[in-house]
Amino acid sequence: MASTSAEIIAFLLTISGWVLVSSTLPTDYWKVSTIDGTVITTATYWANLWKTCVTDSTGVSNCKDFPSMLALDGYIQACRGLMISAVCLGFFGAIFGLVGMKCTKVGGSDQTKAKIACLAGLIFILSGLCSMTSCSLYANRITSEFFDPSFVAQKYELGAALFIGWAGASLCIIGGSIFCFSIAENTSSPRRGYAYNGATSVMSSRTKVPNSVPEKTPPKHFDKNAYV
Repeated sequence: MASTSAEIIAFLLTISGWVLVSSTLPTDYWKVSTIDGTVITTATYWANLWKTCVTDSTGVSNCKDFPSMLALDGYIQACRGLMISAVCLGFFGAIFGLVGMKCTKVGGSDQTKAKIACLAGLIFILSGLCSMTSCSLYANRITSEFFDPSFVAQKYELGAALFIGWAGASLCIIGGSIFCFSIAENTSSPRRGYAYNGATSVMSSRTKVPNSVPEKTPPKHFDKNAYV
């Protein structure tokens, strides 16, 4: 029962993490910068993996898509590939996790379901690592440019999408680890087997009770010569 509850918690954690990772991919604010005037913010610059935009004080945004994938910086291409891989791995991990849980009726025996659940945990851990690597790589580029005194272009700060990606990756890794521990719990406590000896016959189950009543001996007949 405890193993089933742990698998349900792990499934909820991994699905929540996968949803956060999936929502990070199209989120706008991967990096953001503002130009402040004396009273209000005059412009806000922000960018993600697909485009770069600027929003003025009236709320009007002007965006420019990245012209060509081959002309992109290497870290943006790496982040795109890692995030797409994280979303795809999370999808397959959710399917394997649903099949490998004990509360479902598909997947075969308990040992087979435990192996499938462990495989789902490994897939979710790999998905979380892809998302974690992508967000960390993007954040490292932002911070290195921000603290570089020789960098004269527009400097940015960490956007909200990076924190959402880190949170989703952490949930995927934690839930995947719980799934991996489920195979150890199933192998350490195997089911008890009962040997079937067959049905005993009615005659063999009865015990023979010795006859306690003495047998009656026939009376002896004596003829008349016995008294002589």
